[in-house]
Amino acid sequence: MTDSRVASRYAKSLIELAIERDALEEIYQDMQLFAQTCQSNRDFQLMLKNPIINHEKKKAILYKIFDGKVNQATLAIFDIITRKNREAILPSLADEFIHQYHHYKNIDEVTVTSSVPLTPDLRQKLISSIKERTGHQVDLTEKVDADLIGGFVLQIGDRMMDNSVKSKLKALQYEFTDESYIKGF
Repeated sequence: MTDSRVASRYAKSLIELAIERDALEEIYQDMQLFAQTCQSNRDFQLMLKNPIINHEKKKAILYKIFDGKVNQATLAIFDIITRKNREAILPSLADEFIHQYHHYKNIDEVTVTSSVPLTPDLRQKLISSIKERTGHQVDLTEKVDADLIGGFVLQIGDRMMDNSVKSKLKALQYEFTDESYIKGF
């Protein structure tokens, strides 16, 4: 079974446990903290994937970092996964938990990539427009990519709208390489 499927199953179980224990929001915060820790510390991620490091040592490190900062159910899932020697899936588990939480709460994960940072006014208009069209709350992630030249790329879940100058220039370039305009002369 692939790591993503395993992580998805653990995340689903953890969501159900969190709902049952009325700790969904707290465990969601724990998973965000864990995901941020993984994103900001490459050595931590590598340690989780390293087969040379003993599983008990990995468990001790996890407890040293997160004990007292996270819910007991979160520590319990760390314990279960380390006992099964699957620490490498923990970052995927956190990401999948966040994704499933958003689905459960009807929150759309939206990523907007633009050539310059969004102004607060434009950010609010974008969020309001998406809420109006989907009827869901919005979790907006902003990225800046100067290569877009202008415009934006909007991704809502698995749907993408590319309204960037870069993509329009590529489409225009494709039209000119087609050479169909020459036949008219």
